[in-house]
Amino acid sequence: MRHLKRTFKIGRTDSHKRCMIANMLKSLVDHERIETTVTKAKELRRHADQLITLAKKNTLSGRREAISRMMIRYNPLTSKQKRESKTDEKKRHYNTDRKVLSKLFDILGPRFVDRPGGYTRIVKSGTREGDRAAMCVISFLSESE
Repeated sequence: MRHLKRTFKIGRTDSHKRCMIANMLKSLVDHERIETTVTKAKELRRHADQLITLAKKNTLSGRREAISRMMIRYNPLTSKQKRESKTDEKKRHYNTDRKVLSKLFDILGPRFVDRPGGYTRIVKSGTREGDRAAMCVISFLSESE
């Protein structure tokens, strides 16, 4: 019997699912709303709500847990790349993962301090043209809601 064994595979291997969820989490935090299929959005909502709960606590262990869940990689820059990135805005050599983490803990965490849960909203938006998959928009709630 599989009672209390909630794993939702979405038709992918475990490693593929973890990478997909991590990428979707980074995009959701960065843009605050993304369009995806309903099945993926329902799975993403679980992870996004847990991530916001970590951001509300704002501890070092919470930051490390968020880094692990979003699979954030800090790529070190060479001294030449550091100089170029300081002088030329177009030549940013590092990825935007650092900005995503700071946005999560500095903007989204304090936004939901008084809210006990339910930080995301899923709004269905029709079907996809190619395969008729049910599509939706998942977004974080605004401050007034």
